[in-house]
Amino acid sequence: MSHNPFPRIDGRQPDQLRPISFTLDYTQYAEGSVLISWGETIILCNLTIQDGVPGWMAGQGRGWLTAEYALLPRSTHSRTQREIHGLKGRTQEIRRLIGRALRMSVNLNLLGERTLLLDCDVIQADGGTRVASITGGYLALAVGLHKLIEKGIIPAETLCPPIAAVSVGMVDQRPLLDLNYQEDSQADVDLNIVKTAQDLYIEIQGTAENQAFSTASLNQLIALADKGIREIISLQEEVLGAL
Repeated sequence: MSHNPFPRIDGRQPDQLRPISFTLDYTQYAEGSVLISWGETIILCNLTIQDGVPGWMAGQGRGWLTAEYALLPRSTHSRTQREIHGLKGRTQEIRRLIGRALRMSVNLNLLGERTLLLDCDVIQADGGTRVASITGGYLALAVGLHKLIEKGIIPAETLCPPIAAVSVGMVDQRPLLDLNYQEDSQADVDLNIVKTAQDLYIEIQGTAENQAFSTASLNQLIALADKGIREIISLQEEVLGAL
């Protein structure tokens, strides 16, 4: 995309991602651990691998994956209360999204009766926490499962090729890739898109916040997301190459 005379809040071009980095094995005890820094958003993804599956799956010989998500108290501009008296609707919706998405990254039939429990804790939030959780969460899974693969406990095919996610939106009638918090709060349209390395869609979440949008606008946003996800998966593959 050519140079835009109206730069974004942080100076990026409309089709430019924020800087993304991954720190593997960030914690000592989790079977797989990744700290993802995505712009000013920072999330710790920890994988626990447990023997056994939920009761309704017992005896099937298949594994299970589930995810939890939380905003830590000072991850936002003002203190976020810990959800000790039940989860908010937003938290439940995000954790279900993460779980649905990442179940596509594991062949549960090859996992055996094990449960993969992924904790995504937001240390600092500046937009895109759900897509960063999915993107970093995949790498945490890869780290943990790679250890089982190396030991011959599960076959290499248990881990599927990368999946990644990104946000896009219409802000002041401009399609933008990878919204930060300020852009997201001003967006007329907000989409979160999850895809595989094989260029297949897993989930598209989208809504008009202030005004309805056209098919042409939707196509613009999807094209931006496709570009961003290709770049993110390239970053993931570079990290995976070091395992």
